[in-house]
Amino acid sequence: MKETIFMIHGMWGSAWYWQNYQRYLEAKGYHCIATTLRYHDVDPTQAPHPELGSLSLDDYLNDLEQEILALGVKPIIMGHSMGGLLAQLLASRGLAKAVVLITPASPAGIVALTPSVIKSFWSILTTWRFWQKPMRLSFDEAVYAMLHLLPASQQQQVYANMVYESGRAAFEIGYWLFDMQRATRVPTNKVTCPILLIAAQEDRITPVSVQRKIADKYKELVTYREFPNHAHWIVQEEGWEHVVGYIEDWLTKTIQ
Repeated sequence: MKETIFMIHGMWGSAWYWQNYQRYLEAKGYHCIATTLRYHDVDPTQAPHPELGSLSLDDYLNDLEQEILALGVKPIIMGHSMGGLLAQLLASRGLAKAVVLITPASPAGIVALTPSVIKSFWSILTTWRFWQKPMRLSFDEAVYAMLHLLPASQQQQVYANMVYESGRAAFEIGYWLFDMQRATRVPTNKVTCPILLIAAQEDRITPVSVQRKIADKYKELVTYREFPNHAHWIVQEEGWEHVVGYIEDWLTKTIQ
């Protein structure tokens, strides 16, 4: 029986950027489902949905839970960036057979506002009431934060596909201490499945200093691996095959 991998994208993304991983893993016999978060399946050139800015991570989480329950099997949950945080939250609900976290956003309790993270989000953080509005990085911010190891032509291509994101979700992640709903709180004692955490040494928006703290949170459950010469867009950067190959090898050894 094929194992199912449920793939969750990060901020400003949608299912399209999993294409490389999906093709590779399906060739290895996995059944891959790349989901798209609410209000992200839109034309990037159009105005965002008016309710997007106020969506909570809890809204995304509840949508994803229903999708997973409808599968009829407990999947491997793979998440990139904000999708990696959602994967941790789903695991705490007992919905994952295993979890693969790729440069994930951090849960409550971990201070993640490093200088490079602040620089990445500067135009958003300095927008009044950003936590109630749809938001998107400028092209220069996206290149600095996530795309700096891609060729210039690919930077333009990726950015052209980026949609707006929920300002409230960004607030819940970055300012968890002030979030009364504690949307990013992951009860560690409820996460019991194996975890693979992939970090990238050139990552500026979820830097390795933060990734090491996330790994420490899960202790004996986690296998932690840092990849040199990679940054946040590790799913498409040159050499992505080595990363997904490592993931597939870990899955082969772990999910048997």
